[in-house]
Amino acid sequence: MEEIGAPGGSSPSGGRGGPAPAPPSPRRRRQPGSRHDAGPAPLARSLPGGGGGGASIFCSSSSWTSANCCRPQAPQQPLPPPPLLLQQRRLRGERGAEASAGATTTTPSFCLLSTSSRSRLLLFAAAMNEEYDVIVLGTGLTECILSGIMSVNGKKVLHMDRNAYYGGESASITPLEDLYKRFSLPGTPPESMGRGRDWNVDLIPKFLMANGQLVKMLLYTEVTRYLDFKVIEGSFVYKGGKIYKVPSTEAEALASSLMGLFEKRRFRKFLVYVANFDENDARTFEGVDPKKNTMRDVYKKFDLGQDVIDFTGHALALYRTDDYLDQPCQETINRIKLYSESLARYGKSPYLYPLYGLGELPQGFARLSAIYGGTYMLNKPIEEIVIENGKVVGVKSEGEIARCKQLICDPSYVPERVKKAGKVIRVICILSHPIKNTNDANSCQIIIPQNQVNRKSDIYVCMISSAHNVAAQGKYIAIVSTTVETNDPEKEIKPALELLEPIEQKFVSVCDLFAPTDLGRESQIFISRTYDATTHFETTCDDIKDIYKRMMGSEFDFEEMKRKKNDIYGEEDQQ
Repeated sequence: MEEIGAPGGSSPSGGRGGPAPAPPSPRRRRQPGSRHDAGPAPLARSLPGGGGGGASIFCSSSSWTSANCCRPQAPQQPLPPPPLLLQQRRLRGERGAEASAGATTTTPSFCLLSTSSRSRLLLFAAAMNEEYDVIVLGTGLTECILSGIMSVNGKKVLHMDRNAYYGGESASITPLEDLYKRFSLPGTPPESMGRGRDWNVDLIPKFLMANGQLVKMLLYTEVTRYLDFKVIEGSFVYKGGKIYKVPSTEAEALASSLMGLFEKRRFRKFLVYVANFDENDARTFEGVDPKKNTMRDVYKKFDLGQDVIDFTGHALALYRTDDYLDQPCQETINRIKLYSESLARYGKSPYLYPLYGLGELPQGFARLSAIYGGTYMLNKPIEEIVIENGKVVGVKSEGEIARCKQLICDPSYVPERVKKAGKVIRVICILSHPIKNTNDANSCQIIIPQNQVNRKSDIYVCMISSAHNVAAQGKYIAIVSTTVETNDPEKEIKPALELLEPIEQKFVSVCDLFAPTDLGRESQIFISRTYDATTHFETTCDDIKDIYKRMMGSEFDFEEMKRKKNDIYGEEDQQ
C-alpha cells in the first residue's frame, strides 16, 4: 500500500513542521489557479509496519503517539475568491526548490479572470462557442472528481456552475454571516461566536475512510498536494441511552462495557475470521458460502447477541438499516475489513477530515481538471440543455450555446430526469463544549443504531472543531443527520440533540434525495445522486464509478486517474 506521508516534523517543501497555527482570517483558500506548495500534502501516517492487514480490528497503536496526522501550513496572505478559469496561460510565480534543482519550467496553467472585467463577456462568448467532449454542470464533489478524471484522460472539459462558489451541496460556508443568511436566521452571529471568517461550516456531514475509495482517488490523482488532513479522534456508538467508544486497541476492547466477557471472546473469533477471509480463497470460508449464506447466518455461526450484531452492522459495517442481514454476507465482511484496515493505518479511528472543511475537496479536484486544460465558469446561469434527436448536443447560457458530446450534472439541473428517493434531515449545531462522555475529543463520530431508538435507519453525529480550522477558537460544530421517516423530522433526531446539549445555535435543513431516471445511455446525460445521510464518502464513490462506467463503457480503473504528463510541478511523465 502506498504511504501518504508523515505527519509533522520536516516536510518536502511546504514548511509543515511545528504546531498547528490558529485558523487564518480571512480564510486561506486553495483553489484552481493558485500556487500552493511544491510537495505533496500528507494525509496521515501509517502505523509502524504499514498497517492495513491486522488479524483483529483491535490493533495495538501504543508505538504511535503523534496527536496530529499532519500539520497545516503557516497562514499565508489572503487570496481572492475562487476565480473563473477560462484560458490557458503560463502561471506566474517562483518555482522554489524545484526550479533551483533544475526542474523543467514548462508548466500548464490557467488564466484567472476577474468577474468584474469588461472582457468577461467576450471571453465567455469565446469559450461558449467551442465544442467540448464533456460539459459538467455543478461543482459538487462528484462532479469535480469526474471532471478531473475526464481532463486527465485527455477529454476537453467545460465546467460551469450557477453559483459563485465551488462545492454545491458539498460546500463549506464562510464567513459565518453567510450561513445565517443561507438559513434565513434574523440578525447576525453574536460576538461570542468570534470572527465570521474563522468559520468554514460544511453543509453535509462526511468523513473519509482512511483506506476507502476517496483516499485512493486523492492518492492516484495527487490532489493530496492541495489538502491537509487530520485523523478523527474517536468513533462512538449509542446503547441504552449512553454512548460508548468503539474500541480501537486491544486494551480498549477488553475494558469496554459494550459487551460481556464471553461475548468478547466470541466477537474476537468473529473478527479473526473476518480478517482472514479472502473471497478468492475458499479455504478461508470455514463452511460459509459468501454468495449464498446471509449475514444473519454468519452471526448465528459465531453465536453473537443482538447488541453485538447492532454494534457490528452499524458501527463497523456502517449500514444505515438492517436490510443487510438477509443478503449474501460477502459485502458485509468486506465492509468490516475496510473499517479494520482503515483503523489499523491510523490508530485512533478509521476516519480522516480535511483542514478548512469538506469544501476543500471539490476545489482540489477542480484544480486538477484546470491543470489538464479544463475550462471553469462560475456564476454562470444555465438556460437550457439542448437536445437533438434524444441526445444532448450542448448547453445554452446567456444566449450562447456550448456544444458537447456528453453532459454530467447534479439533479438540480435536470429535475425532469430524476425521481425522489426519500428525504434527509441535517442539523448543524454550534457548541461551546466537546460532547459529553467523549473524553473531551476535538472530533468524533457517534452512531445511534436504529434498534436503539425504534427506527428503521440510523442517526449520525459528526463533530469537528477549531482544531480543524473550521470554527472560532474554543468552538465545536456537530452535525446530526438521518433519513426522514415521519412527518416530524426534528422529533426523529431528538436522541442525538440531547447528547449535544447545551446547543448555542442550530441550523436545520430537510432536503429531498434524488436519483436519476435517465441513465444516459441514449441521451448521454449522466446525473449524480444526492448526498445521502451516511457519514462517509463510500456511496458517493460508488456513484462516481457507476457514472464512469456508463460514460466510458468500461469498468472504473484507478490507474486511469493517474497524471499522465508534466503538470505545474514539472514531474517526469508517470508510467
